[in-house]
Amino acid sequence: MKPDFEWTLDRLRHFVAVADCGGMTAAARSLGRAQSAVSMSIALLEADLGLELFERINRNLQITPAGEVMLAEARELLAQAQALDIRAQVLARGQPAKLAVAIDEALPCVPVAQLFVEMAERHPGIELSTLCGSSNEVANYVMQQRVQIAFQIDRGAALPDCAQHFVSTVPQKIYVSQNHPLAVAGHNVSCKALAAHRQIAAQIDGMDESIISPQVWRFDSSYMIADMVAAGVGWAILPENVAHYVRPVHQLVELHCEEMVMPPLVVRLLWRQGTSLNETAKWMQLRLTQLLNEE
Repeated sequence: MKPDFEWTLDRLRHFVAVADCGGMTAAARSLGRAQSAVSMSIALLEADLGLELFERINRNLQITPAGEVMLAEARELLAQAQALDIRAQVLARGQPAKLAVAIDEALPCVPVAQLFVEMAERHPGIELSTLCGSSNEVANYVMQQRVQIAFQIDRGAALPDCAQHFVSTVPQKIYVSQNHPLAVAGHNVSCKALAAHRQIAAQIDGMDESIISPQVWRFDSSYMIADMVAAGVGWAILPENVAHYVRPVHQLVELHCEEMVMPPLVVRLLWRQGTSLNETAKWMQLRLTQLLNEE
């Protein structure tokens, strides 16, 4: 049985080129084809569709109303065809068609965003989905198999069902509101002075993260903690990039306590035990390491 249409992708490309270039000669030049071939292609496409796509007025071409409608459809079909070709190339190279990634909300935004920008250029055929959350949440996403990999700030013991790789580190410091009594007293403080004021801490399962004060409020969001500190509710140990998120930046004051060691927080890549990392995940780990080290 003969199909209802016989047009080809090449004819659609020629149609779009003529519409964009405003004429057969310019379109042929842009396509690297003979003008006669492009002219024949447009004529055959009009015959296939049963529509006049261009009006010929004094040797000039003007797209018709029907042509305008078909032009939008042609662009969409060509875009879909390109996406199909890219996806086929990805699968032929053994790369995953889909990738789900979890991102710890406390990671620096700029290098993470740059990672995804470069990923779009390097792996255009991958269908990407991301989940963001607290340190606990992104680990659970891996264990629940909602994502294949997660970039997490390490705030506790190794997870029994997860394999891990070191990525980089992010600095953490003690912060307080500029109007808080601790800031007014000076930037150098003792543990005794910190213990006299409310501490805002991260909610970490099975772990009391550097708890100094008997007065503790816990939140599972680093950004909520930063907002509470900025509002003068208490002091907190925060990743430096999270503290800089508060606007204006000078709302938070950095404190120094010689009695407290403030090692940088470790960023790690998590994935389920018994599975292997694909090449895309390995590239993401390497590139995020480079981007974080440049911070």
